[in-house]
Amino acid sequence: MAESQGQGKVALVIGAGDATGGAIAARFAKEGYIACLTRRSADKLQPTVDAIRAAGGQAFGFSSDARKEEDVIALVEQVEREHGPIEVMVFNIGANVPSSILEETARKYFKIWEMACFSGFLNGREVAKRMVTRGRGTILFTGATAGLRGAANFAAFAGAKHALRALAQSMARELGPRNIHVAHVVVDGAIDTEFIRTSFPERYALKEQDGILNPEHIADNYWHLHAQPRDAWTFELDLRPYMERW
Repeated sequence: MAESQGQGKVALVIGAGDATGGAIAARFAKEGYIACLTRRSADKLQPTVDAIRAAGGQAFGFSSDARKEEDVIALVEQVEREHGPIEVMVFNIGANVPSSILEETARKYFKIWEMACFSGFLNGREVAKRMVTRGRGTILFTGATAGLRGAANFAAFAGAKHALRALAQSMARELGPRNIHVAHVVVDGAIDTEFIRTSFPERYALKEQDGILNPEHIADNYWHLHAQPRDAWTFELDLRPYMERW
């Protein structure tokens, strides 16, 4: 990756996929933040990094396994050393894998928890350590309806997302008085992605009626959370299309 143009404000997006995570990174880059994006495969980040740079922003991709403590520690150290203080961390890893409880395996259940919850703890802890020393920062966790109620065939995902929401609540109560804004975003509904387009064409057809979530509009809400004055911080925000049942 190219060298940074200098130390600046960093927005670190953990789990920057082609849709929501990439859109969030682009939104913060538009506001002058250095967007640092992570996935297990850095090569998959290159189109998003290139698009952000083409629009005039700064962006850098990193290969990192968010479930491994040593990777997370090294990532945070590298980002702060090479690009600047992490002002915002967005945790955006999903693990929405359905399975009947009668067929769920211990290995897959544990892996889903690692991806959707444990990695949130690791990344949240590491950036919080840095933010507390500076007395400022924003930590945003992407949640799901599964974090509010468990549906049939989603025991593993619901358990992990419930735990992630509890982690966010605990961190918000501890770190809020130290000027660290922690928020949890419930994303309820199909998102405009290639996966939805190819796997659920009938659902994707609702796009013309604003029936699925636009990643750029999701990203706008993440920016608004970060920009909120601290006398009116939001902890939990839920986003869904107007026609979504809930």
